[in-house]
Parts: sequence; structure tokens; C-alpha cells
Amino acid sequence: MEDLLWRFRLWGSLCVSKCCWCCGQEKEVRNGQESMSEARDRWREEDEEMEMEERPTKSWSVSSLPITELGDVDGVETPQPHWFHTLQVRRLRVQRGRSNSDPLGGKSFQQEFQWNTGLQFGTATSYLNLEKLGEGTYATVYKGISRINGHLVALKVIRMKTEEGIPFTAIREASLLKGLKHANIVLLHDIIHTRESLTFVFEYVQTDLAQYMIQHPGGLHSYNVRIFMFQLLRGLSYIHSRRILHRDLKPQNLLISYLGELKLADFGLARSKSIPCQTYSAEVVTLWYRPPDVLLGSTDYSTALDIWGAGCIFIEMLQGAPAFPGVADVLEQLLKIWTVLGVPTEESWPGVSELPNYKPEWFLPCKAQQFRDVWKRFAQLPYKTEDLAQQMLMMVPKDRISAQDALQHPYFNTLPPPVMQLRDTVSIFKVPGVRLETEARDIFSPNRRMKSSLVPLGKCW
Repeated sequence: MEDLLWRFRLWGSLCVSKCCWCCGQEKEVRNGQESMSEARDRWREEDEEMEMEERPTKSWSVSSLPITELGDVDGVETPQPHWFHTLQVRRLRVQRGRSNSDPLGGKSFQQEFQWNTGLQFGTATSYLNLEKLGEGTYATVYKGISRINGHLVALKVIRMKTEEGIPFTAIREASLLKGLKHANIVLLHDIIHTRESLTFVFEYVQTDLAQYMIQHPGGLHSYNVRIFMFQLLRGLSYIHSRRILHRDLKPQNLLISYLGELKLADFGLARSKSIPCQTYSAEVVTLWYRPPDVLLGSTDYSTALDIWGAGCIFIEMLQGAPAFPGVADVLEQLLKIWTVLGVPTEESWPGVSELPNYKPEWFLPCKAQQFRDVWKRFAQLPYKTEDLAQQMLMMVPKDRISAQDALQHPYFNTLPPPVMQLRDTVSIFKVPGVRLETEARDIFSPNRRMKSSLVPLGKCW
């Protein structure tokens, strides 16, 4: 049968001696000068060479650089595909022009991005901007990549004005973060200082709690809330033990990795209480997460300031909506709080009448309510959930539970016991059995369950 097929092929070639238009190759049969067996062997060799030349090779897309999985190419560590999208580019005989599907313009990944271990930290040339992630009043954040080792990073570029110099918030953030090494606090890798800007190089974390709640509306899975709260309180306990106040807790400042690791970020308003100071400002913390004592003008606050913000975030994760969403001003924000906790008096809060903004005539008397009557999610969960929230949102600052005591609350008893004995730099996801559950209202892939084995671990240096 095989000989019969080759005979048909030979006869077709006799009719069209130069015809192999389909592959761009010229196959000529020398009329009578070449035997059928010789022609068959020659065609087989040419086909094998064609197959080897047209075998596809992999080319990397800049936007698909992985965080983990490194391999060796010519003695240099280069990223290898894991779960990120990779771009397949077919190597042809004739070089094609650049197209939208080939972002490197025909250049290989190794030629365009070589990790240079000789580059130094502290220099702008050691990092490459990939895309803008966000922009604020004083700084712009970019997703970047280190040319030293190929790790993804977040570049916070702070613009400097000649007459003003470096913003004091940047100096404060850098001085504090350089001494904080914890699994639940964003890691500062490097600082780059030029005449025009000051750049902080952070570990790259994929999203934040605000975006996570937007992607999963209507309240998060109760077990995931427990994991997030434990990590938040763990980070707060660490900084509070070092007499540092964050002073700006809100979902936008809590970063979330694909694995579910929560990290405190943006220490621009943070302050250290290691040296006594009476110059604290009452204009701290975003309005929705500001405690009533600070809203009333108190500047003599301590760690209870951060505990109130954490309690508000706790309720927001459960409910899917802010706990006290004031819109207009401080007066409306206080009204939202009094509606739930009741208007304070000297009997319920000794010394409240001495606070600058205390005006009892502005509010109608009202009594405190049960949290489960205000936020319906608490009625669906065990009482210990509501109890922890109540202890975090006490009206009087000194009555609020500390972060360390909150970690020992019965609410966290369902977590594996080893999470209580971890070293500061070890993630709770290293403990077997700790993983995020699928959110009930995952609007992107409601039936997908994320496997921890397929999620890359963030690497730091």
C-alpha cells in the first residue's frame, strides 16, 4: 500500500515538475534520471527538515511575566510559564513585520529582557515600568519588574517639588517600613532617590480588599472573613507592640494576594508613639473608619484608633457595605454612629463633654441597638462573631479590645491551632488546612474553586 501511495505521488510530480506551492519548497523530479525509491527517500528527508524548521517556539509577553517558577537559560535565571498566559509565536523562514499579536516585534524574550545580576539596588535603571496601577495627589504607583532578578514589584513614585523637597509623609513611611518585617505588612525592597522623584520599591501584591469586595458583592464568605480578620489583627498586633499607629486603615490600604494573604500598606499617616508627643492631628483616618473620639476632636488617642477602623472593616466584609457611610461631614458621620451605639453622655462616657466637638443639642437622644438588628448578617452567624465586633466598636476608646487579645477571641477557634504559634515572617497559609473558600457571589467564575497548588507564592528579596 505504501509503495502504491508513492507511485501516485511520483506520477503527479511528472505532470507538474515544479509545483510544491503549499509549503514554499521546490521539489523536482528528474524525468527518468531518478528512481522512484530515490525520490521517495529524498522527499522524506525534505519533509523532516521542513517539520523541524516550522516547529513552534514559545515567546513571552511582557504582561505575562510570572512571579515564581524560574529556570536557567544560558546560566541566567529566566521565568518559565506556570499559570500565566503565554504567547505562541511560530518561527518562519521569512521574518514577518510586527503585529498586534507579537508585542516584542519578533525579538525573543531573552534578547529583550536579560536579568543582570550586576545591577545595583538603589538605581532607577534596575527596574522597568510595565503599567500604571493608580495615581494620587503626591504619588503614582506602577507595576514594574526588577532587572536584577526578574521579580514583579510595585513602584511608588513620589513627585518632588524643588521648593518643598521630600514630603514628610514619604520620610515617615520609609523610616517606619524599613524596620517592619512581617508576613502581614507590605515589604519595602528598595528606595531610589533622584532629583525629580523618590521611588519606593515594594513587593508586588495583586489587588486590595476594596477591589476584592467589589468582585464579590453582597458580603464575603464567613470563613474568608475570619482569615482576613486574623491577618489584619496579626499585623496590627505587630505594629502596636512596637508602639506604631497606622492611622489610616481602610480596604484600599489592605493588599490581597492571589493566595489570600492580607498585607497592611500605605504608612504615610502612621506615627510612632515611642517618644511622647501631644501634637497628633484629629484629621486622620478616612471618615467612614474614623472613631467617635477622633470625630469629636480628640488628639490623645492610641492603638484603639486602629481597632475601631478594623471593626468597621470587619462589618463591611460581612455585610458587603460600609458600616457607617457618612457622606457630607463629621456631623453626619457622628449621626450614623449614634444611631447604632446611642448618643454618649457623661454617665456612659466620662469626659466626653470636654471634647471640642461635643454638642449634645445637635442630636436627638437615642439608645444603643443590638448589632444583629442593624446588620442582618450577624443574625445568621454564631454569637461570637457579633461579640468580637462589639468589643472592637466600643464607644469609649479604653474599653475597646486590643489586637493581641482579639487574636485570642473564640471567634478564631475554628482556625487550625498552629496559626497562633507562627513566627512573624511566616504566612498563615503555610499552615495545612488554611485556604480561601470559593465566594458565594463570585461574579466572574461562580463555579470555580481556586486550588492553592495552582496559585503562585509571592517571592521577596
